[in-house]
Amino acid sequence: MSKLFCRTFQTCLKLGNYFMGYRTPEYIEGAGCISQLAELLIKNNVNDVLIVIGRHIRHSELPKSMLESFDNSGIRYTLFSDINANPTDINVEAGFKSYIENHCNAIVAFGGGSPMDCAKAIGAKVARPDKTVAQLQGLLKVRKKIPLFFAVPTTAGTGSETTVAAVITDAATHHKASINDPALLPSYAVLDPELTVGLPPHITAITGMDALCHAVESYTNHTYCTKVELDLAIKAVRLIHDNLYAAFIQGDNIVPRQNMQLASFYAGRSFTRGCVGYVHAVGHTLGGLYGLPHGEAMAIILPHVMRQYGSAAEKRLAELADACGITEDFLQGKGFAACKGFPKGQAAPFNVLTSRQKAEAFISWLEYLKQQLEIPVGVDCIREEDIPKMIAWAMKEANPLYPVPAIWGEKDFKKLIDTLRKA
Repeated sequence: MSKLFCRTFQTCLKLGNYFMGYRTPEYIEGAGCISQLAELLIKNNVNDVLIVIGRHIRHSELPKSMLESFDNSGIRYTLFSDINANPTDINVEAGFKSYIENHCNAIVAFGGGSPMDCAKAIGAKVARPDKTVAQLQGLLKVRKKIPLFFAVPTTAGTGSETTVAAVITDAATHHKASINDPALLPSYAVLDPELTVGLPPHITAITGMDALCHAVESYTNHTYCTKVELDLAIKAVRLIHDNLYAAFIQGDNIVPRQNMQLASFYAGRSFTRGCVGYVHAVGHTLGGLYGLPHGEAMAIILPHVMRQYGSAAEKRLAELADACGITEDFLQGKGFAACKGFPKGQAAPFNVLTSRQKAEAFISWLEYLKQQLEIPVGVDCIREEDIPKMIAWAMKEANPLYPVPAIWGEKDFKKLIDTLRKA
């Protein structure tokens, strides 16, 4: 697919975006705000709700206060937890059947990205019962109002509580693809940091890196964004820079937990319009083929893609470095921000950095953060015989839709995959 065609398509879509009806879901936030959800349901005349929830979370203490408040308020509910880590079309069809059989009139998604995506796809099926999941995947295939949708994230990363996308895996082929439609935007989001306090450090790390990837890809894409999305991306990156490691090492500290939830929300709203890029396109192939958790795939790939973009992404990455104070850290000789060619721990011998040096400092920080969060540098599970399929899937997903800084062809994707295998 030619670069000219991709850019022409993106220009047309940018114009169309002004008529897409993007909005920010209404949300409540703060420790313990989950207790307000029952009142919100009653206010919206909901009496039978399908709760889409992860298998492990269902049997934990996390949903207990929510379910008790539903019982006390007379709200009937059905729990649906038959969801894979990477939700499949089979999961979606089963959830849709449960929604219909139990006469539900709203959906509550409780958990991380998997139940969120599955719940959105169930909503799409309710709106379009005559369509298969495969027929709904793609851009603007729903185009009908889904049931009232309440998103309760228990991680801080996916941003699904404010996005138009639901990523679903074909159970037969293992191919991941998105349903992308403004109809999937949740009506309400509940941002209760107490729900994230019990997250294991590794989950905190990879979900937080997922949010960072959303914000960085949206900001470096920049073609579709308005000032609103660009500002939200910067806010998200800054919050993650300041809070992710603290949340990782101090899991019971409510302040960084709250800030990471806001970062995830901002990043999700930003990439809803700004889009993601090749990090996600390649990362989805790793999740589909090898079951690599989504956030871990994003974290591993992010700095490699940003570096391979080269000069095409330098200006935007430099701006992120400035926004986070990484440029100043470099000038003071902080090791994690050392650019190539300068020894770690040695102050820069000048007072002004070029955009290229600032961009490299930002990428160096990404790599340092991954090291702090105990995330691998590369991927050792990629099989040689799968590489052509990975390239084909990534190109089909990304080109021409994603407004990436530089349009890649097969050789570029092969270069990235080789880098991941050798890292």
